[in-house]
Amino acid sequence: MHWTEPATADDSHAELEKTLWDAANSLWANAALKPSEFSPIVLGLIFLRYAETRFAAVAEEIQPKPGSRRKIGPTDYHAKGVLYLPEEARFPHLLQLPEGSALGKAVNEAMRAVEKENPDLADVLPKTFQILENRTLAELLKVMASIPMDQEGDTFGLIYEYFLGKFAMSEGQKGGEFYTPTSIVRLIVDILEPYHGRIYDPACGSGGMFVQSARFVAEHHQNPTAEISVHGQERVTDTSRLARLNLAVHGLSGDIRQGNTYYEDLHDSVGRFDFVLANPPFNVSKIDKERLADDPRYPLGLPRTDNGNYLWVQHFHSALSPRGRAGFVMANSAADARASEQDIREKLIRSGHVDVMVSIGSNFFFTVTLPCTLWFLDKGKTGTPREDTVLFLDARHVFRQLDRAHRDFTPAQNEFLANVVRLYRGQDLEFHHGSEPKFREVFGDPSDNSPLTRQNSQFKDIPGLCKAATRAEIEAQGWSLNPGRYVGVAKGEELSDQDFKEQFVALNDELEVLNGEARELEEKIAENVLEILETV
Repeated sequence: MHWTEPATADDSHAELEKTLWDAANSLWANAALKPSEFSPIVLGLIFLRYAETRFAAVAEEIQPKPGSRRKIGPTDYHAKGVLYLPEEARFPHLLQLPEGSALGKAVNEAMRAVEKENPDLADVLPKTFQILENRTLAELLKVMASIPMDQEGDTFGLIYEYFLGKFAMSEGQKGGEFYTPTSIVRLIVDILEPYHGRIYDPACGSGGMFVQSARFVAEHHQNPTAEISVHGQERVTDTSRLARLNLAVHGLSGDIRQGNTYYEDLHDSVGRFDFVLANPPFNVSKIDKERLADDPRYPLGLPRTDNGNYLWVQHFHSALSPRGRAGFVMANSAADARASEQDIREKLIRSGHVDVMVSIGSNFFFTVTLPCTLWFLDKGKTGTPREDTVLFLDARHVFRQLDRAHRDFTPAQNEFLANVVRLYRGQDLEFHHGSEPKFREVFGDPSDNSPLTRQNSQFKDIPGLCKAATRAEIEAQGWSLNPGRYVGVAKGEELSDQDFKEQFVALNDELEVLNGEARELEEKIAENVLEILETV
C-alpha cells in the first residue's frame, strides 16, 4: 500500500521551535564549536528556562500568608514536584550581569547551584559555558529568555526534542548513537501500549523512548509519574546525562545508569520488566563472548557469528516479565540471518512470543539511509488465538517526505499503522489524528457510514500491507521474519527494486532448500542401491 504526504508544519509549536533554532543556529555559526560542544550549552539553557517557568508558577502559589514568619525554601518546591532555583540561577539575574563580567563562569556557577539544591540532578547539568564568548552567550540567554513564561511544560519538551533532532542531524553518525527519530519512537510506543508498569531501555541514548511512553500515558488521561517507572542503561557518560536532562525537562524522573550493556546488566534485568523499548546499535562486532558464556540473558544460545544483533534480541526477550511486551528497532538483515542466528530465531518463533514485525522504509534516520525493521514481542499472547501467528506489516511505502533526504510519519499515518495492529489483536480502534478515512478505505465496508469499530471492521490480510502468518508458513520460509516475504504486492502496484530483491532472495532460499533435499534423496538412493547390491 502506498500512502505518501508532503512536508507540513502541522502543530502549533512548529513556528516557535523554528524561530528559536534559527536564532541559536546563527549564534553557533560564529562560535566555531563542534555540535558536541554547542549542544549541551543550548539544551542546558532550554532546561533552565523550563525549570524557571515551573518555579515561577509555584512561587506564586506557595507564598506565605501576610504576617507569617515561615520561610519558603527548597523543600516546599520539591513537595510540589518542582525544582528549586536559587536567585543566581534565574534568567533575570543572568541577563542583568554587567557586560564585562565573566558570564560563562557565572552560568557554570548557576548550574552548580541548581544541582546543589536539587540532588536528583547531581552531575547532570552542563558546565562548559565559558567556551562561548561573553557576547555570544549573552545573546543566547536572550534567545532562551524569549520563550514565553506562560508556555505549558509539554511545549518545552517539544522544543527540547526539536533541538535534539537538529543536533543529531548535524552530528551525523555520532548523532545516531543518542537519538531515534520521534515518529519511529511514537510508532513503537503506540503498538506496544505501555499503559502501566516498569519500562526498560538498555540502550537508552537521550531517553526518547521514556519520553514518548510518558506522553502515551498522558494522552490516555493518566498520570505518567503514577503509572510508569523508567529504567535505562547507556554506555556513553555524556549521553546518559543527556537522558536524565531530557527526563527532567519533561517533568519525569528515572533510574538511568551508565555502563556497557553487553557486559554489565546493571538493572539485573532478567524477567523484571513489563515493557522493553530500544534502538540498539546494529551489527556490532568484536564482542567478547567468552565473558557472556554463563549470562542468563542469553538462554537461546550465543550466536557464533561476529555480530551482536541476536544478543540484543535475546536481552530484550529475557528482560520481560511473564506477560511483558518488547518493541525495538533492528537491522533488516537480522530478520533473515542464517546459521546460528537462524537457530535462535526459530526458537524465539516457536515460543509463540513474536507478535508483530513492521518494515520501515529508507531515510527515516538522520545517520543512515537504509531501511530497518521494528520487532514486537509479547509473552502475554501465549494461550490466545494469536499464539500461532505473527502479524507482518509493510510500512515501507507509508511516509511523509520532509526533504530530499529525510522522511517521517504524519500523526494520521502513525495512528493508521497502530490501528492495523489493534484490529489484529481485537482491540478498540483509536481515531484522534485523522486516520479514519484511510482505515475505512482499507478495512471498512464502503456502504456502511457508521463509525468504525472493531465490531464492524474485521482484520484481513491486505496484499501489499499486512498478513497474519502461521508458524507453519514461517517455517516454510526458513523461519524468516522479513515482512516482504509474506505481505506481497497489492494488485495494480508495481514491484519496487527492494520488493524484487526480497522476492528474489526468497526464491533463491527456496531453491537452496530444494537442492539440499535433492542431495539428501540422492545420498539415500545411493545408500539403498549399495545395500541391494550387497545382498545380491
